[in-house]
Parts: sequence; C-alpha cells; structure tokens
Amino acid sequence: MGYEPNELPTALSRDIVIEDTNFISNDKYRAELLCTFVLLKIMKEHKSGFVTIIGNPNVGKSTLMNAWVGERLSIITSKAQTTRHRILGIINGEDFQLILSDTPGVIQPNYQMQNSMMDFVKGAIEDADALIYMIEIGETKMKDNILFSRIKKLKIPLIVLINKIDKSNQDDLKISIKHWKNKLPDAEIYPLSALTGFYIEEVFKHLIEKLPIAPPYYPKDQLTDKPERFFVNESIREQILEHYDKEIPYAVEVMTESFEENEKIIHIRSLIYVERQTQKGILIGHKGSAIKKVGIGARLTLQSFFGKKVNIELFVKVNKNWRNSSSQLKRFGYQN
Repeated sequence: MGYEPNELPTALSRDIVIEDTNFISNDKYRAELLCTFVLLKIMKEHKSGFVTIIGNPNVGKSTLMNAWVGERLSIITSKAQTTRHRILGIINGEDFQLILSDTPGVIQPNYQMQNSMMDFVKGAIEDADALIYMIEIGETKMKDNILFSRIKKLKIPLIVLINKIDKSNQDDLKISIKHWKNKLPDAEIYPLSALTGFYIEEVFKHLIEKLPIAPPYYPKDQLTDKPERFFVNESIREQILEHYDKEIPYAVEVMTESFEENEKIIHIRSLIYVERQTQKGILIGHKGSAIKKVGIGARLTLQSFFGKKVNIELFVKVNKNWRNSSSQLKRFGYQN
C-alpha cells in the first residue's frame, strides 16, 4: 500500500531530514521523494493488521468488540445468530491501527442465508493477521469440526479467549484451560469477562504486539466499514429479536429505503421483510401495537448512536422464502 502525493500529511515529522534539496528542481520528483521518506517512516514505526473474532453463537464476540471499539457497532441479544454479517471495528492509536472483524456464530447451515453467514466467517479467517477463537467457560467443542481442523493448521497467531468467567469458579476455569490447551497446544489462552471488562485491556495490548509493521489501511478517523443505513437496519432487527420469539426474528430482514439527515433530525423510512403473511400479522400486532414498540426502541437506540433526534417509519412486507433465494440474498448484502 502506498500514498499518492496529494494524500501526504500537511506536515512532515521533524526527524525526517533532507540535508540538501538544491539538486531537486522538479516539483513532481520532490513530491515523490518526500512521499518515499514519509512512507518509510510510517512503515518503520506504525503497526496495522486484521484480527478476526470467531466462535459459537452467544459466546460474547460482539460484546468484546463493542468494548474494545468503544461504540455499539454490533447488536447484542440473548438469541443465537444475532450477528449475520462480518462487521469491522477500527481501533486507532498514534502508532497502530487494529481492524477487528466480528463474525456470525459458527453453526451447521440449514438454509442458504446461513451458508452465506458461514462464508463471512471463512473469509474473515483468510484475511486475518491474528485469530481470536472465543469460547465460554464450560464449552468443549466448535459446532463445525471441519472449520476447527482448519483453525488448528493456521500459521498466524491464535488466541483462545475463555469468556464469562464472572459466571464460573476457579476449578471450572482450570478444567477449561487444560481442555483447550490439549486441543490447541500452540494457542495462547486467556480468561476474561467481556461483560465486566475483566482482563480485556491486557488482551488488547497483547494483540497490538502481534500486529505487523504496516501503514494504516483505513483513514485514522474511520470507525467501521459499514454505512449508516446498515446500523439502522441492525437496530431495528435488534428490537425484533428482543420482542418476538420462535421463527419471527429469524425470518426477518430489514432494508432502509430512505435516510435523510439535517442539522437537527434524521428522517428514516425502513421496510421489514418476512416470509409469510401470518408472520406479518404477528409482527404488526393488534392495531399496530407490536410494531410500535419496535419503532420506539429502535428510535431511542439510533438517537443515542447518531447523537440527534430521529424520526422513524416502519413498514412490513412479505418476501416469500427470501432466505433461500440467491437474488434476494444478493439484494440484502449476503452474497456478491
């Protein structure tokens, strides 16, 4: 990765010194030379890399990423398969850039959308400079044996994080550490609690040490790779996961049709898709009472996220069998 001359910082580091510039008469050559000096300086001191977090559903991957990033990028609920996409959280320091990938929980797919979710996991592993395999205490295996075998053969740093130790005891923790040390002898193993914050800063420092020397891959003020509408969709889906049971949360997809922002307020119009007419009726509720709760909850979340007033309109439509339709999965961002 390089910088174009017009992308150079406005001020060069003071310890980059060119003793004699009299021989430089060509502006383009001067810019290229300075670009080289800056890039060498950055390459010498700056670390950047991709760290992927994988694990079974509901082990705390999203909680951990949100804690490290300092923003609520990934939605969190008690239901399995809350995370459907790969979400990047970009953490910047003066001399590092750590790009975290939160991924869907590892499952055995039952339909096409879940196949796409597992493709996100596999793609994130391929891109990683280091891999976090997150488990909860008492867990003994991954739900995909083939993927686990692949992890064991990786040549990148592997870190096993045993989460939710705040809900366990010292004896159970010792048993869990021993079990995973036998399964993954080359991995570093750390116990932590993503919810309470226990030991997460220490693990973060270990990750920075493992990053390769490289310039930043993203602008230093960038927080994620996802657009604003993605977070609107996820906030609405989070409310559906919280308020509905059985098949409803898993048959739902959200698409934001309109996002208009001014200085004081954001106006949002979003469509919620379900697979059957009966699901539409349940989602809306008697005289719209159920969908109203979803809208209120999403509005409050989004107002906190964007830092301004939000007006949100929700509409429900039937999109039959969208979870097994390649064209619809492409439309909703699950396939290229």
